Amino acid sequence: MKLKKTLLMLTSLVLALSLSGCAGGSGAADAGKAKGDDFTVGFDANFPPYGYKDKSGEYVGFDLDLAAEVAKRNGWKLQKRAIDWDSKDMELKSGTIDCIWNGFTMNGREKQYTFSKPYVDNSIVFVTKAGSGIKSLADLKDKTVLVQVDSSGLAALQDKENTDLVSSFKEMTQVPDYNNAFMTLEAGAADAVAVDIGVADYQLSQRGKDKFEIMDPPFHTEQYGIGFKKGNQALRDQVQKTLDEMKKDGTFLKIAKKYKLETSIVAK
Repeated sequence: MKLKKTLLMLTSLVLALSLSGCAGGSGAADAGKAKGDDFTVGFDANFPPYGYKDKSGEYVGFDLDLAAEVAKRNGWKLQKRAIDWDSKDMELKSGTIDCIWNGFTMNGREKQYTFSKPYVDNSIVFVTKAGSGIKSLADLKDKTVLVQVDSSGLAALQDKENTDLVSSFKEMTQVPDYNNAFMTLEAGAADAVAVDIGVADYQLSQRGKDKFEIMDPPFHTEQYGIGFKKGNQALRDQVQKTLDEMKKDGTFLKIAKKYKLETSIVAK
């Protein structure tokens, strides 16, 4: 009888420790990081100047440079993970990435993630071919407009305030990435691209500013933030503290100037 009781107690203890370990594992995923830990950033590799692959095959960009400096100052090992933008929520919830850091719009997503402070004021604009004669929103009537799937531009066009505008288009087509969109626009197979102003400026600098026109004023404004798993306040605060320090010592502005984004950043 005593042996049975002892075995029962041991079994109960092992079960309790097992459950405790599971709980601890779950909690660890929502905790801060220690020196030497990996810091894995999820990003869209086709979203220059925020995240993209350069000619040498290296992943670079404004957001990735910021992340690298944050990791360096905290003693973390930066892991750059190029993700399918459609799968970003699954990657974050599974713990494959620690945050979404890549021109990530906060507006309308505040309840889905734990966000950093906004660090970029972004505008959404329409880009057309030079000489197209498309100068205003009214000129987009019966035109084909491109936008990247699950992007800030798409979210803006799906906003209720732009219902009438979208209904005036001949067609609104979602494309995999903005490189595809600009090639299609340049080839004359579409009339306009709805895109973030920073991305538009970069694409024009690479493809020739004389080939395209950016419609003014922007038709939508928003802010970018770093998205962490909902409730992961500890990691968010570690990253935010470091970003605040980078703003104070001028490093943040220096990186922004490297990518010609100094007029878009939130300084404080």
